[in-house]
Amino acid sequence: MSYIAPAVQAKFETLSIDLKNQILERNVQINNIYDLIRVLEEIVNEGK
Repeated sequence: MSYIAPAVQAKFETLSIDLKNQILERNVQINNIYDLIRVLEEIVNEGK
């Protein structure tokens, strides 16, 4: 199950519902903004 830390919850909530779902499906731990950026970069790279 994915975890989004309270410190980055506000940034996470600005993402589209599709993007949030993709992140949550990955079973990742996002503790800071750098974790969020890393997961977003992985999603972008997979789409190339």
